[in-house]
Amino acid sequence: MATEIYRDAWGIPHLRAGSAAELARAQGLVTARDRAWQLEVERHRAQGTSASFLGEDALAWDSFARRARLDDTARRCFADLERRDPRAARWVRAYVDGVNEGLAGATAPEFARSGLTPGRWEPWTPLGVWLAIHILFAGFPAKLWREQVAAHLDADAVGLFATDGPGTSGSNGWLVGGERTVTGQALIAGDPHRWIEDPGVYQQIHLSCPEFDVVGLAVPGVPGIAHFGHTGTVAWAITNAMADYQDLYRERLRRTGAGVEALGPDGVWRRAARHTETVEVAGAEPVEVEVIETDRGPVIIGGPDGIDGDPADLASGGGPSRPAAQGDPSGPPLPGDDPTGAGAGAGVDVGTGAGARPGPALPGGPAEPADPLAPPTAISLRYPPRVTGDLGFGALLPLLRSRRVADVDRALDRWAEPVNVVQAADTEGGVLHRVAGRVPVRAGVNSLRIVPAWEPGHEWRGRHVSPRAGLTDGVAVMANQRGPAEPLGVEFAPPHRSDRIAALLAGKERWSAADMPALHTDTHLASASPLLDHLAALDDLTPEAAALRDRLLGWDRRMDAGSADAALYAAVRGAVVRRLAAHPAFAALTAPPAYPEVFRPWLALVPRVGFALEHLLRAEDLYGIDRPAAVRAAIEDVALRPPTGVWGDTHRLAPWRALEPEHPYDEPGLSGDHDCVLCTSGVPGLTDRAARGPAARYVWDLARREDSRWVVPLGASGVPGSPHHRDQLPLWLAGDLVPVVTDWTRLEKETDV
Repeated sequence: MATEIYRDAWGIPHLRAGSAAELARAQGLVTARDRAWQLEVERHRAQGTSASFLGEDALAWDSFARRARLDDTARRCFADLERRDPRAARWVRAYVDGVNEGLAGATAPEFARSGLTPGRWEPWTPLGVWLAIHILFAGFPAKLWREQVAAHLDADAVGLFATDGPGTSGSNGWLVGGERTVTGQALIAGDPHRWIEDPGVYQQIHLSCPEFDVVGLAVPGVPGIAHFGHTGTVAWAITNAMADYQDLYRERLRRTGAGVEALGPDGVWRRAARHTETVEVAGAEPVEVEVIETDRGPVIIGGPDGIDGDPADLASGGGPSRPAAQGDPSGPPLPGDDPTGAGAGAGVDVGTGAGARPGPALPGGPAEPADPLAPPTAISLRYPPRVTGDLGFGALLPLLRSRRVADVDRALDRWAEPVNVVQAADTEGGVLHRVAGRVPVRAGVNSLRIVPAWEPGHEWRGRHVSPRAGLTDGVAVMANQRGPAEPLGVEFAPPHRSDRIAALLAGKERWSAADMPALHTDTHLASASPLLDHLAALDDLTPEAAALRDRLLGWDRRMDAGSADAALYAAVRGAVVRRLAAHPAFAALTAPPAYPEVFRPWLALVPRVGFALEHLLRAEDLYGIDRPAAVRAAIEDVALRPPTGVWGDTHRLAPWRALEPEHPYDEPGLSGDHDCVLCTSGVPGLTDRAARGPAARYVWDLARREDSRWVVPLGASGVPGSPHHRDQLPLWLAGDLVPVVTDWTRLEKETDV
């Protein structure tokens, strides 16, 4: 049969072919037609060549990608896939053939503006794209922050600042069993929280061939449907498990006449792989990058000449670290800054993280004192695909072929990374709630901090068995909180989102697909309690501050875009964060070590204070900081200059674009906040603008797939000016969803390929 491309009213592609390989080629082709610029940006980021057309702003990422050996790891993993699963490798090749065919005729306006000519994808490029997107998902840079905190404060402060990490991504997801639905069949719903990008990080698509018929959310540049899919008889969805599966090692390196050597745990110096690469930079001179790899992994910080301002040196009485350069090339920068133009961290572009969760302090301690006679240190990264040669692409075709929960379960046994919590259900009543992915077994301290490569006891010893869980009262809720993945992680999201979803589900006996948007868009902010408790305890305020306090104590705690009270709360919260961050007790944390810029989101103090505010306000003692005085000063400040508008005036969508449009969009105001179910994240104390939020919403109905719903923040097309570039934005803002169409007679045929 001919390979056919159809579109629905929203421009969503529906593809039908005679085989899985032909369908993969069509998926690559239509993705290149719809998102050519996005695909090429992702290819260059995976290769570490994006600075060649994006300029110096992309240099830090490219240097990291080269040093971490992302492209070489993708090549290794594809070679391994060809050996282990030749059919899956041919399927990936077919997708790449389609991408190359589509790119040959690409006319996206960004190519002319940037001077970039579409290049050629290699068979391993989809694996490189996947790896580049997810390499920071496990938040290994949080270990750099813990070293800072332990070195400058103490071990207890590590737990005090514990969050899910400013650069990590999360999700909401819930499964409602058939006994709790109006149809008697299960529902799965949720929304992944990622950077809001233009074009979007998820692609709505329908893939049909004799082997399978699946609707779902694909990752542009990667074949199949990995994270969120519905085959008609089984559906699945994921959330970030918050597992820790990447390690950082402090390496002792020395140069020799033959190259570079690294000291191993057996006390023996061994040759490290070393070469240099040149990063081309548009508008600037090329930059040479030294690439070193020890037996642990690639060196991503420092080298044989050491690290300027390393906490290990500070712990032994060394000098202060120098400020690192501003910027966050690891991900989309947040526009805007501290609205006062002052305070710790002002003007620093950072990512967003989760609020703090009261709980036990994390173990750990200051970095080991440095031996003044020892060779300089560097930091290497050990991550599973680099070690095993397996990125988990062998799971993708079996997922598409799944008919029952047991099929999904078997497919996920082959999953590698990122490590996810998966929820699945089928039409026969089967349900699944498990962790999927590879987490190495190793010493507990590896998960907490940087460990010395020259000491024994930090090696990897196999992998953890994936934990599983069931349903409670007919439902399962995951929102990155401590759950089945708790044995595999260190820092998790606070329970506010998961508790709120569970409470809402408990409030009704039977649920339908049409009921789910009410959960997606809930704006109650439970994490406001500690600050409001401090406000309630204040007395002797000025009349203006007392009136503001009383107004906030009567607030309904909903972060609605049209709420003036939400704007007032956010203003007071931001003022408290800035005052705490500016306190001399935290002065040593304001200037992080001279680590590469790619890690700045994890090391900036203001975001860390903002997202740990619950911990900091509730702790028994905070290094002598007078928190009531800080809260008092903050509310007095805001009372003198209160915001005059509503929350949506400052809490506005801030999508990341590799290249800013010639004619900027007037982005809309948003409801929600980081700890709301409607999770739209600014950075308290720094900016209200939201660069992260629901990158898609979905409802999978197992009773009738046609009753399923979905939406993305912008649209199906990545081409500016296309009628489907931003046509879903009004629905996304309102919490509405687009019907999933699978009836071919209701679709418009575009072409045969």
